[in-house]
Amino acid sequence: MAAPLAGIPIEDVSVERCVPSTGRLIDRSEVELLTAQLKAMADQTRLQIVHLIDQAPAGELCVCDLTESLDLAQPTVSRHLKILTTAGLLRREQRGTWAWFSIRWDALQELRKHAFPRGVDCSPC
Repeated sequence: MAAPLAGIPIEDVSVERCVPSTGRLIDRSEVELLTAQLKAMADQTRLQIVHLIDQAPAGELCVCDLTESLDLAQPTVSRHLKILTTAGLLRREQRGTWAWFSIRWDALQELRKHAFPRGVDCSPC
């Protein structure tokens, strides 16, 4: 074992133990969908939106609830919601003049399954 750096031991990973990857590449269309979904989630406001919807008692929120909670203008919140909906991560339901949004849990599970396949078997749902 090599000398520790800042108290953390460094494992000696020698060439003899190196094993070439036998994994397969993700299909091109699948990569495009995963990229769009991960980009949609890689924003502070959008993460807050998903969190707020997840915490809502009914599992859904109206645009008006989100604008108030986030202290953002309605067009700004609507733009973020459109990105999440287009990526397939939120479900949109029109009720009169307001749109209500809920999380598409199946899409998040698929995202996790395809982006991090090894993690699916080793952690609880």
